[in-house]
Amino acid sequence: MSNSPIVAATTPFKVEVEEGKSYFWCACGRSAKQPFCDGSHKDTGLSPVKWTADTSRTVFFCGCKQTARAPMCDGSHKSL
Repeated sequence: MSNSPIVAATTPFKVEVEEGKSYFWCACGRSAKQPFCDGSHKDTGLSPVKWTADTSRTVFFCGCKQTARAPMCDGSHKSL
């Protein structure tokens, strides 16, 4: 398997997060539970990114896996 992430979506994932809860963002793009990790990264050399919500709110997790602000969307999908 490649250690390069694949594009899971060309748009970000809008998620309601809960204050104090940790989320594990899929960095490889292979998870069937996007934008979160389901263990599909095995043997890719990639690992999920742990992110903990500081407040309950709406956030946008990166879907294209090209963001420079992992795990949040930075608009990189617009140049795909």
